[in-house]
Amino acid sequence: MKFHRRALLSAAAAAPVLAAASACGLTAEDGGSDGGPLTGLRIMVPNSPGGGYDTTARSIARIMEDEQIAKGLEVFNLEGAGGTVGLQRTVSESGNGDLAMQMGLGVVGASYTQQSEAKLTGTTPLAKLVEESGAIVVPVDSPYQTIDDLVTAWKADLAGVTVGGGSSPGGPDHLLPMQLAGAVGIDATKVNYVSYDGGGELLPALLGAKISFGASGVGEFIDQIDAGQLRVLAVSGAERVAVVPDAPTFAESGIDLEFTNWRGWVAPPEIEDADRDKWIGALTAMHDSAAWQEELEKQGWTDSFLTGDDFATFLEEQDQRVADVLTELGLA
Repeated sequence: MKFHRRALLSAAAAAPVLAAASACGLTAEDGGSDGGPLTGLRIMVPNSPGGGYDTTARSIARIMEDEQIAKGLEVFNLEGAGGTVGLQRTVSESGNGDLAMQMGLGVVGASYTQQSEAKLTGTTPLAKLVEESGAIVVPVDSPYQTIDDLVTAWKADLAGVTVGGGSSPGGPDHLLPMQLAGAVGIDATKVNYVSYDGGGELLPALLGAKISFGASGVGEFIDQIDAGQLRVLAVSGAERVAVVPDAPTFAESGIDLEFTNWRGWVAPPEIEDADRDKWIGALTAMHDSAAWQEELEKQGWTDSFLTGDDFATFLEEQDQRVADVLTELGLA
């Protein structure tokens, strides 16, 4: 089976965005009725609390509140089927300009592997926000001290060495170990992958040694890494990640693979142009704040801001690329 060993699914370079709204509040034309903070907005997270989507959405909501871009933001979780329960809810809320969904590469893949009738191409794209390097992580008492140790053991016992990820088949946590397997000469069809619904469910399985290693975004594990509970064997981006500076890249470890995940926001279909603009204006103001730059550094995220039509084009390309990769894996 052929695997793509470069960043097929990584982000394109950021394109020009709409002019930033003032961080002190949006004008009435941007959606605020009195020129003050936006109100009545809801953000759906389509998987469990504590995962990457949840962390991203709540960080953005907090900054919007602190910067007086919006107030009374409601963030809620709607779990199920790799994010496609939330996707179906978003698509069914056609015309609702006060709802946005946190999403990313995982939901793109799940829409195929879960055979969802709803697709992201049927939503209103708002903005792509961040990219994130993947990480191969083990409990601190794991016998695997390096990525080479892990690969050697993995090749010797494909059934016994289990990998867990916080996404369903087709999501980034699944695609990362599948492509890693291909890069080191392992038959991906024999990889023992255990799917969890978000990082919030993956973490206890990893800490409880229910799986041999985990594959997910670096930001999923920061607190446990800092606490000395987890060890990062390698990261999947082109460069080392500042929050885990001692972890080598795959390339530094002699593995020809580069892979990054991304996250963004979409709204229901057929919303008013004014509602689309208010969301993009709010996200642009948030993106341009010093607080967001600090959050990027804290979480180990890479800024990859892309809005509106540019994000729509990117999303269409990602949808096709994911479909192609899953077809190669026999999953679509």
